[in-house]
Amino acid sequence: MQFLLENQKKELFDTFFESGNFCIVVVDHNGNVSYINESYCRFLEVEKHDAIGRHVTEVIENTRMHLVVESGKEEMADLQYIKGNYMIANRIPLYADGQMVGAFGMVLFRDTEEWLKMNSHIRELLLELKAYRSQKHESNGASYSLHHIISRSPVLEQLKDKTKQIAPTDVSVLIRGESGTGKELFAHSIHHLSERSSRPFVKVNCAAIPEHLLESELFGYQEGAFTGAKKGGKPGKFQMADGGTIFLDEIGDMPMSAQVKILRVLQEGEVEAVGAVQPQKVDVRIIASTHQPLEKLIAEQCFREDLFYRINVVQFHVPSLRQRTEDIPLLAKSLLLKITDRIGKRVEDFRDEVYESLMEYHWPGNVRELENAIEAAAHLTNSEEIQIRDLPEYIQPHSYQWEEDLSLKEILDQTEKRVIEKTLQKANGDKIKAAELLGIGKSSLYDKTKKYNL
Repeated sequence: MQFLLENQKKELFDTFFESGNFCIVVVDHNGNVSYINESYCRFLEVEKHDAIGRHVTEVIENTRMHLVVESGKEEMADLQYIKGNYMIANRIPLYADGQMVGAFGMVLFRDTEEWLKMNSHIRELLLELKAYRSQKHESNGASYSLHHIISRSPVLEQLKDKTKQIAPTDVSVLIRGESGTGKELFAHSIHHLSERSSRPFVKVNCAAIPEHLLESELFGYQEGAFTGAKKGGKPGKFQMADGGTIFLDEIGDMPMSAQVKILRVLQEGEVEAVGAVQPQKVDVRIIASTHQPLEKLIAEQCFREDLFYRINVVQFHVPSLRQRTEDIPLLAKSLLLKITDRIGKRVEDFRDEVYESLMEYHWPGNVRELENAIEAAAHLTNSEEIQIRDLPEYIQPHSYQWEEDLSLKEILDQTEKRVIEKTLQKANGDKIKAAELLGIGKSSLYDKTKKYNL
């Protein structure tokens, strides 16, 4: 019997794992795909040889296989959204000699139709759930959750874990980071995972509201409070957010007069509408964001120190895209799928050299700039793969065609200038760090930047 099993091991393996009824994937301890069956490849529309060896997040949409490897905890009968379908997925960690070696994943149904046919009651419940979720998003204003934050970098994964930790509490949160890094996505996610998730989520763009209107926008006004006031008055953002969460986006741009009233909301739990005689009690959780150094604004007396300490109970710092370049390929692919689905154009991937260019670029506008660049490329390309020439010109690597009449010194000077520019970008403008990367003294670098007017 043992001999029979040994000789038929491969046949038994293929019979089970290559069955058309299952979608199966195995990843190693790094989260890279070590095996995927043909059934799964057909569903994902990928070639097996292209999938093997790649990180599972680059192959399977919304996968959690790499997270199972990290946690060592199995996930059974979990819903996973792939290519427009909800799948039922089982994920099991794999051990050998007591060591974690990877994870095994199996999708029981290749699309929702197979599942829904099994039980009409489940169909009814799913449709009801879908309708409820749609109504919830429309009513509370929070559109994003953690699965919208695409990442594989440790720093982003830690921020996601931190979101899960603090979301159930009612503490005020200050989210810091450059423009375009995704601060709003974290604000939405905190609300979604909180006890207030069924209540309103109200966003206030503090930088977009004129100063003379900000107070009435935030706290509302009573009928007759000023010329042009609506009959019956109008509730402010805080009244609209009662019981839920208010997101004060770019709070560093808020005028001092409004800051005083925000502080009162935090201290007393009440707001006073313009023209009102009595204050009104409100129960809101405050999440604020800023790209500005609030400590500097405090020193310049442009931001209240007492308000800073009130909103800065828990602080998030969302890193710039250039600080998590390992996320760029994953983000780019995800954004491409979203964009092509919206514009109805079949563009499936990027050439390898495009991925390299995307990872080398500085991205001062972060994820927002990356999305704009990919959308431009998707519109311009004439193939199913985005090529270098499809990228905006400022992202393309320059070929630098030398003119025949240039001297050797001129060519060397141009090359040196280009290398210094790229190194300064890599060092985020830090000349001391750039000098270390170049292997030259800082005074030498200062001389060269002055020479080339950098």
